[in-house]
Amino acid sequence: MALNAVWVGFFLIAFLVACVRWLLGDAAIFQQLLTAMFDGARSGFEISLGLAGIMALWLGLMRVGEQAGMVQLLARLAQPALRRLFPEVPKGHPAQGAMTLNISANLLGLDNAATPLGLTAMKELQTLNRESEGSASNAQIMFVVMNTAGLTLIPTSVIAIRQSVALQQGLTSGFNAADIFLPTLIVTFIALLAGVLAVAVAQRLPLWRPRLLLPVLAVAGALLGSVALLAHLPAEQAARIAGTTGAGVILAIVVLFLLAGVWRRINVYDAFIDGARQGFDVAVQIVPYLVAILVAIAVFRASGSMDALLGLLGRAVSALGLPTDFLPALPVGLMKVLSGAGARGLMIDVLQTHGVDSFVGRLASIIQGSTETTFYVLAVYFGSVGVRHTRHALICALLADAVGLVAAIVVGYVMLRS
Repeated sequence: MALNAVWVGFFLIAFLVACVRWLLGDAAIFQQLLTAMFDGARSGFEISLGLAGIMALWLGLMRVGEQAGMVQLLARLAQPALRRLFPEVPKGHPAQGAMTLNISANLLGLDNAATPLGLTAMKELQTLNRESEGSASNAQIMFVVMNTAGLTLIPTSVIAIRQSVALQQGLTSGFNAADIFLPTLIVTFIALLAGVLAVAVAQRLPLWRPRLLLPVLAVAGALLGSVALLAHLPAEQAARIAGTTGAGVILAIVVLFLLAGVWRRINVYDAFIDGARQGFDVAVQIVPYLVAILVAIAVFRASGSMDALLGLLGRAVSALGLPTDFLPALPVGLMKVLSGAGARGLMIDVLQTHGVDSFVGRLASIIQGSTETTFYVLAVYFGSVGVRHTRHALICALLADAVGLVAAIVVGYVMLRS
């Protein structure tokens, strides 16, 4: 319903604004809107076509890592921390295994595997629910909030889209689609930490215990130290280091997956083909959604409504004495709370309008890669077990979204501004 209202709203607002401009003497405005519609539809198809090969590559590699046991390895590493975040869940309970596998799949960008595991975990957690009928348990709230602010190791789809748009714009050399890797990792970690702390405060969890606190502080210190170090470097050098780090780490993970597959004696080639086939299917399935949202955004922009909205936001930000060049990326973060498809369309619009290698293009990519569709996740996960009263889950999830959005802007200025 939320995306339906937003989609129809784009057209209605654009048409009303166009009518006003026509009455004021802009005779060409309706032709401009019609041209924008056709251009948006063509652009959506072209991007999806370019996305097919890249998604096939990434999901093929991810399937190799999945069959090589990397998901299970991450699950074992995560279990000590999860025992302290979910004190209501007994050691060895089936919910614990499903939760760790869900979080591990999210880390690797295996969305198709993460969602079924997440729903399985919610059903297992429901067996431990001692709240009144229809109310969420503390463990369910923590688990859902962690999913809405999920830590993603590799923003696979965002990198793939950036590469596809770059090819469309003729950027064939010197472009690094993975330069958002390190900033995205830092931002999504900050958002996750904010969500976990918000739930912990609401549930009065003792997170100061050394076994949980020390690893978190170590990771936070390493990430924030990276930001502080890069902040003292020239902007161009900081961006180059971030991009090189991202490309190097992702290539290292790919090699690790392949070596793990060889070590486990799986057929690496067949596993890759199986995942690549799924990646191609995903790219084909996304065509109508991408065309729909890009057409609506194109009409909204052609009417002048997007410029007017950003102008209002710009004046408000300027009044606070803050820079305004991040504003074109801001709608991506606001839409992501409601719809992943809508936010993806807005991100692509930013990449096409301002350039995939521009500051605002990279910032929009960071926001897209480090945030989650909060309302969708809450609806699906709680709806799967019949929970109607989510208690403090929504507030904590939205707090994590807000912290993540602010963090993305700050980190973007520190690491990617050139």
